[in-house]
Amino acid sequence: MAVDDGVLGFLLLCLGVGLVVSMLFSDLLCARYGSKPIILIGGFGIALILPWLAVASTPLELEAALVAFGASFGSIDVPENVNAVELERAAKRPLMFGFHAKFSIGEFAGFDSDDRIGWLHVGASSSP
Repeated sequence: MAVDDGVLGFLLLCLGVGLVVSMLFSDLLCARYGSKPIILIGGFGIALILPWLAVASTPLELEAALVAFGASFGSIDVPENVNAVELERAAKRPLMFGFHAKFSIGEFAGFDSDDRIGWLHVGASSSP
């Protein structure tokens, strides 16, 4: 799909809109239902939407997929931090910095492995 800079910028904005809107509501949902069901629903949403991102053939399809993906991803972020705060309170010692550090290390490891796979020219549609 060929898009110009303006459309690409708008598509990136769609991801952020989904993130922010879901973060605004996920704290209310966590207060009402607890964090576990919100995390599970968000994770299930990511699993369903991720393939849609790969096969979207028009900017409108990709826009909808990015908003939904951002909403699913954002709905996981707040409940994760709620869980971490509850654990920190139960442990009666600071733990949040360790959670965030390990999250960053995990992200870096994921990006690094993805980069290495990219150098091997292995793609989702390649066959043996």
